[in-house]
Amino acid sequence: MSQSKASSPADRRQVAVIGCGPAGLTAASLLGQAGHAVIVIERWPEPYGLPRLSHIDGETARLVASAGDIDHALRDAQPIDTYHYLDDQGNVLIDLDWKGKQCGFPAHISIFQPEIEDAIYSRAQPLPNVEFLRGWEVSSLQQQGDTVILEARPWDGSWKTVSDETDHVRRIEVDYVIGADGANSFTRRSLGIERHQYGHHERWLNLDSEYVKDLGDRFAITSIYCDPARAHMHMPIGRSRVRFEMRVLPGEETSYWEDIKNGLAWLRDQHGIGLDEIRPIRNVVYTFDPAIAKSWKEGRVMLVGDAAHTMMPYMGQGACSAIRDSANLAWKLDLVLQRKAGPELLDTYEEERRPHATQITEISTMLGEVANEDDPVKVAARNEMFLSGKMPPPPPFPKVEAGVIHMETDGCILMPTGAPTPQGQVRANGREGLMDKVVGGGFLIVSRADPSAHLDPETRAFFEDIGGRWVIMDGDHAAPHRITELDGVQLEFLETHGFAAYLRRPDFLMYGAVSDLADLPALLRGLRDRLHWQNLPVPMDRPIIEARA
Repeated sequence: MSQSKASSPADRRQVAVIGCGPAGLTAASLLGQAGHAVIVIERWPEPYGLPRLSHIDGETARLVASAGDIDHALRDAQPIDTYHYLDDQGNVLIDLDWKGKQCGFPAHISIFQPEIEDAIYSRAQPLPNVEFLRGWEVSSLQQQGDTVILEARPWDGSWKTVSDETDHVRRIEVDYVIGADGANSFTRRSLGIERHQYGHHERWLNLDSEYVKDLGDRFAITSIYCDPARAHMHMPIGRSRVRFEMRVLPGEETSYWEDIKNGLAWLRDQHGIGLDEIRPIRNVVYTFDPAIAKSWKEGRVMLVGDAAHTMMPYMGQGACSAIRDSANLAWKLDLVLQRKAGPELLDTYEEERRPHATQITEISTMLGEVANEDDPVKVAARNEMFLSGKMPPPPPFPKVEAGVIHMETDGCILMPTGAPTPQGQVRANGREGLMDKVVGGGFLIVSRADPSAHLDPETRAFFEDIGGRWVIMDGDHAAPHRITELDGVQLEFLETHGFAAYLRRPDFLMYGAVSDLADLPALLRGLRDRLHWQNLPVPMDRPIIEARA
């Protein structure tokens, strides 16, 4: 990855993103593609290059596709169909069926993280309005009115800045800061934001390896062995790699297990696998410490990803949640920076994302308790509950239930509101592919008939001002806005729910829907109010449009 590009004399940007992991990269790419002047500050001179996250879901793949080259991101990926929790005898306690599709992608995907990051970086880095400042550390963050002032210094890799001398300091003024700098976030600490701790501190050894030979079907399935003597698991990392994990027991030294020879000895004893079958690429102990920041926004500074929330890995949702954070925040910040929406819109970021991430954190913590329990009496009771079928099913996956979504007249929301909208294969204007690629992103009305006659001049002008468009799911006519479905996903969704049309947000969640196209103007007026619409002129000293790629 490149180092810093030349900066302007004033060192003025619209957004600073602190941290260059999946959350920071997603925010930088989406805001950069929207034309905003973005600087990304990351202390590590080079990307990590090894896997940490190993799973995304279909919704996250769709968001990655909006931020980067999805073919590159998933070039070594494979669908995950099954996720097992087993007892120490190999009996299945929990059998998660992960088959199917979501948002046009496999519902669950085993991935190699560096390729996700490369795919997004390769989209963002060439943009003339995006700068990557690698090997630098933010050392000061101050909010002054409508400006945030950052100071950054070169970082030497020892967790201490190289020098405090003025000639090593870079001063950057921005409108907003996105703190994507991980669980030990400098951004969060500089704001004095505390975290709610869930009180779990489990340590697990990750032994990541490349295949030397095929290990067979057993290791192609993600499996957690809830063994009270020592919980352990294995999972694929895409098609070419595999991860073995084991719980580090209380009283055991982290340094002992981070000695590769001890990890390999465990692997040989536990699974009968040696260096003739795998080539180790990483051997590290992680501490799982679920926590949620008590505030995700302070003035003009917002937290995303692990800076805002950390969770146990047992749902594979850590990176998914981080990327959702950035996608949610990016489209709102875009409208605010364009002065089309009031800054109050940014308050809906935490309003929407905190409950969603909290529910996932709590479910993953519960699954962590299942996996890590080592009290024999509790283990026996746990096994009996699961094996007898008496354990109630897990709660449904959360959706957005407040913020920028449409409330019905009774104060409720429709079942698909706040959840990801469907995506399938379409054809339009001589192009075929997934709908997002053929039609594009942004606000979108999807309908079964032409909605234009129902849009009065005021609501139509508003919808056009926010970049909104509409498509008609009808392949029989070659008129504008009409697209041909190749798999019937959209029409099935509309017919199943009795919708004449639905309105999709830029992060692909459903804002709301109508059963009669005559109700579209009211739906759009509600959106205008929830966006805190103002549509003010952009000051001449803060250009946006001319930077657009």
